[in-house]
Amino acid sequence: MKLKLRPLDTQVMVITGATSGIGLVTARIAAAKRARLVLASRNEGALRFLTDEINAAGGEAVHAVADVGNEDDVRGIAATARQRFGGFDTWVNNAGVSIYGNLTDVSLADHRRLFETNYWGVVHGSLVAVEHLRLRGGALINIGSALSDRAIPVQGAYCASKHAVKGFTDALRMELEHQEIPISVTLIKPAAIDTPYRDHAKNYLPVEPQNPPPVYAPEVVAEAILHCAENPERDLFVGGGGKGISVAGHYAPEITDKVMEWTMFNLQESDKPARNPQHSALYQPSGPYAERGGYDGHVAESSWYTKASLHPLIAGGLLLAGAGLAYVAFREGLLRERRRNGRYDRNQHLAQRTT
Repeated sequence: MKLKLRPLDTQVMVITGATSGIGLVTARIAAAKRARLVLASRNEGALRFLTDEINAAGGEAVHAVADVGNEDDVRGIAATARQRFGGFDTWVNNAGVSIYGNLTDVSLADHRRLFETNYWGVVHGSLVAVEHLRLRGGALINIGSALSDRAIPVQGAYCASKHAVKGFTDALRMELEHQEIPISVTLIKPAAIDTPYRDHAKNYLPVEPQNPPPVYAPEVVAEAILHCAENPERDLFVGGGGKGISVAGHYAPEITDKVMEWTMFNLQESDKPARNPQHSALYQPSGPYAERGGYDGHVAESSWYTKASLHPLIAGGLLLAGAGLAYVAFREGLLRERRRNGRYDRNQHLAQRTT
């Protein structure tokens, strides 16, 4: 079944978790590209601010206050889209939260609450989206993680939820394809991204957490999301670092375990004392209305790996061109070397004749 998605400037796009990080950047870029937006999060004040910002700049946006862990709230997002725009073409399940701490330290209530947002939020959004898109077609984009493939210590609950999201998304895609329902189902798997993710997370550590490198800009993820809204993609890593972790975990799981044990505990701990552990977005809106999280190290503003994944023909062309240039350079160098050796041999021959 050949899927054809509409151009972004003719689409209505739903984005959950729209008031910070990846969701906020995606909303602003999508609005600049003339998509009409339905923005959802639990933070009503931030939603109103973002909606007003987009509309004042000439875009079209409406918002719905929603906790994605609540099915009725998610159905309310779809109802808002139908009331304002007559429906939607792309649904992005972006809302998520994390917990830092050893699994044995995290309360069962916190485990369950994280799954309400990260897993059940995706389930609710996906089922509501499929219900609406099954006849008209469109795109469902679920935000997983590089940790959907490979778990790391300290964020075990988050890793488990993203593994669950991957399993759900892969199964849903196959079922829809089997029924020939015209919905593109994409799982996007970002590496570490410089967003307020750490500020929103609940922290059981004695110090403030930090992202392990390499860290990428949220714009890299936003570009991938918007590409997948127009082009059917099965799944997509954002950042070569995330792909590297996945490959290592697949081909050398025990070695990867040891490397993680040696590095990932320290890499996720800063030298700053921990704040009050209740200061998190696990149960209520919290943290900054911001795109970036203020990562102290280097933030990659682009990813050649992701660009190559999005544009394989261009990447292949560049690879062939590079190979061609390398061959020409090698050939010219070989010819110069032969000419030099030829001159040397001739001069040596002339010198021998004069002696």
